[in-house]
Amino acid sequence: MHPILFEIPGIGFPIRSFGVLVAAGMFLAIWIWGKLLERHGDDPAEDPLKSSQVAIWVVVGILLGARALYVLVESSRYLAADVTEGMEQYLDAEDRRSAGAQLAARDPEAFEAAHAVAVGYDFLHDPVQILLIWKGGLVMYGGLLGGILLGLWKSRQAGLERWNAFDTCMVAGFFGLAVGRWGCLLVGDDFGAAVPEAWRHLPFPITLTVPDREWLAANDDSLLPREFAGQKLWATQVWMSVNAVLVGLVGLFVLARRSWRGQAAAAVIVHYSITRFLIEAFRGDDIRGVWFGGALSTSQLISLGGLAIGIALLVKKPGPATPVAKAPA
Repeated sequence: MHPILFEIPGIGFPIRSFGVLVAAGMFLAIWIWGKLLERHGDDPAEDPLKSSQVAIWVVVGILLGARALYVLVESSRYLAADVTEGMEQYLDAEDRRSAGAQLAARDPEAFEAAHAVAVGYDFLHDPVQILLIWKGGLVMYGGLLGGILLGLWKSRQAGLERWNAFDTCMVAGFFGLAVGRWGCLLVGDDFGAAVPEAWRHLPFPITLTVPDREWLAANDDSLLPREFAGQKLWATQVWMSVNAVLVGLVGLFVLARRSWRGQAAAAVIVHYSITRFLIEAFRGDDIRGVWFGGALSTSQLISLGGLAIGIALLVKKPGPATPVAKAPA
C-alpha cells in the first residue's frame, strides 16, 4: 500500500496514488466514451467532439457528488461520537503523530476511536480540507448520481441525444472506475473485513495483509484503521475493480444489441447494484453506516434503490427505439 507515490523534489509536494489513479480512470473513461460514440452515436464525427464538452461536467458532477456524500458520512460520524477530553486533545494537536503516540500509550482504545473520527473532525473544524480530494475520500454512489445529473443536463445543451449519451457514458464510466479502485487499494480505503481463520491461506488478490502498526503510524495518510494492523482482510478493493470491468463488458454486450436507448445503462445499473450489494457483505469499513442492527450497510440500501430504478427502466423502456441502420446504396 502506497498512499503517497513520491514527492516532487525541492518542494516536497506529495503525489498521492489515489488522486493519480482516479484521474487516470477518468481520462480512460472519457476516451472510451468518445470511441463508443464513434460507433453508436447519431453523428460519428460530431458526437465524440460534443462528448468532450459534456465530459467536463460529468467529471465535475462525479467529484462534487462523491465528495459531498463522503463529507456527509464522515462529519456525521464525528458528530455522533462520544469524544472524550483526551481524544479532543489529539484531534486538536498540531503534531498528531506525536499526540497519537502519547494517547495510544495511555489509552489505546481512545486513540483508535479518535483516529476513526479524525477526518470528520477536520472537515468541520477546517472546511478547506473538504477541497483536498487527492488525499482520498470519494463515495462512488454519490459520484454516480452527480455525474448522471450534470451529464444529462449538459448532453441536452450540447446536442447529444440524452438516452444515447446515458448508455455510452455509463458503459465507459465503469472501465474508468476499474482503474480508480486501485487508488482505493493503495490509500487503504474501501477495505474488507477480517478473513476467518479457515480462509487466511488464500493469497492476494482474494485477501491482503495489512502492514504492521509501526508502518501505519509512520504512514498517517493511509486510511486503514490501526486495529487491523497485521491482519488479513478480504481484498474488496480489487474485487470492486474486477467487478467494474465485468459491468462494463455487460454494458458493451447490451449496447451492441439494444432495441431501445437507455437499455445498456439500465442493464449496467441492475448488474452493478446486485454485485455491489454482494461485495458489501465482505466489507469491513462499517464507518459508512450500518442499519437494522448491522444487517445492511448504507451502500447496500442504496444498491437496493439502484436495483429498483434499473428494473423500472428495463420494464418501462422510456428511451426511444434504436435507429435501424440503413442498408448501403
